[in-house]
Amino acid sequence: NSKDHTTLVAAVKAAGLVETLKGKGPFTVFAPTNAAFAKLPAGTVETLLKPENKAMLSKILTYHVVAGSMAAKDIAAKAKMNGGKAMLKTVEGESLTAWEKGGAWYLTDAKGGMAKITVANVMQSNGVIHVVDTVLMP
Repeated sequence: NSKDHTTLVAAVKAAGLVETLKGKGPFTVFAPTNAAFAKLPAGTVETLLKPENKAMLSKILTYHVVAGSMAAKDIAAKAKMNGGKAMLKTVEGESLTAWEKGGAWYLTDAKGGMAKITVANVMQSNGVIHVVDTVLMP
């Protein structure tokens, strides 16, 4: 229901993940905004939304999902126990690294890209959403 996430919703539909993410969960979703998708190279989103690229789109989207419900305090506690960094295993299979700098939380992806968590703890009936400003890549 967020006007800032229409590209993400279109991508979830194109990847056939709507029913999965509507499921019981719980899930932790790092949700890129429309502006995050707009940062990708020109034509990337359009290419990913094509039916023949469904597998790649699904891989990217499930890289933004962690099984279980992890509120910001849970991520912070996990990071504190691990020297300041929390390794989060995604549904896609690879990990994201969560870390804090200057009071803000960031995620580093498998390719070294970084996303800032801009809105944390958007609680849902089947988990939690954290809004991020960059699309993460497996």
